[in-house]
Amino acid sequence: MRSTTRPRTAPGAGPLALLLLLTACSASGPPDPSEAPGGTTPVPIASTTPVGPTPSPAWWVPEAGTSWQWQLSGPLDLSLDVAVYDVDREVPATVVEQLHERGIRVVCYVSVGTVEDYRDDAAAFPPEVRGEPLPEWPDERWLDVRRWDLVGPPLLRRFDECRDKGFDAVEADNVDAWVNDSGFDLTAEDQLRFVRRLADAAHERGLAFGLKNDLDQVTDLVDDVDFAVVEECARYDECDRLAPLVAAGKAVLHVEYRDGDDRLDDEEFCRLTDPAADPVFTGISSLLKNLDLDAARTTCPGRAGAGRPGG
Repeated sequence: MRSTTRPRTAPGAGPLALLLLLTACSASGPPDPSEAPGGTTPVPIASTTPVGPTPSPAWWVPEAGTSWQWQLSGPLDLSLDVAVYDVDREVPATVVEQLHERGIRVVCYVSVGTVEDYRDDAAAFPPEVRGEPLPEWPDERWLDVRRWDLVGPPLLRRFDECRDKGFDAVEADNVDAWVNDSGFDLTAEDQLRFVRRLADAAHERGLAFGLKNDLDQVTDLVDDVDFAVVEECARYDECDRLAPLVAAGKAVLHVEYRDGDDRLDDEEFCRLTDPAADPVFTGISSLLKNLDLDAARTTCPGRAGAGRPGG
């Protein structure tokens, strides 16, 4: 996880301010006692029991190698000829409808492991669950994921919003606080429990659940998640850690960044993600994006996830 350099929408320029390009379209178990100090009432939501994949899940699941677009800032370009869009949960339901009309599935981006001060529901996360700020995002702080009694309700309301707007899946960001300077003494088990609760909650709402980064726990979570969204694994030479997901036939939506210090240009991106050089990239859907995740995207011709011309 590149939590300290992770791109996201700038404060004051939230997704509701995104302008649609006119060319786009014509038209549940209780928390552990240690997680609820003071005997707080547990939240009756998703069970903590891991739910593995079924042969025919009751929710849509992206296919390995699918074409996709990820955009969280700038004028929202809906014109691409791809199978999946990943956009912020605050975009209007009409955006989801427009994409569905073209047969495109839509993933709902939600930061579940941090609180962003500019979000409309930021006040729902009390001071006691707010930890250290992300170094490059001083208005964003890690959450104490052990306190499901406090962080669970607002996060599940966000999942409800994704469902009610018609999204098909959730991309749950910032789920690796345990390996970052969060301000909390989190363990691997704390993080696994949190992610599994979220996956259960998404599935209960008919949404696929995407694991965001957290490569250290891929093996533990491969049966709990439906797909993954991964940043900069080629740059850091760690894409092989995605092998359990690839072997399970699950979609891996992968992004490298072209701007910033020591990042990749188009040629190096295509070289590093070539399945002939590294078989793990067979079926992985790789994009080269700008760090602010605007509309621009680069794919390598003939690769999984490239889409048709224009997409």
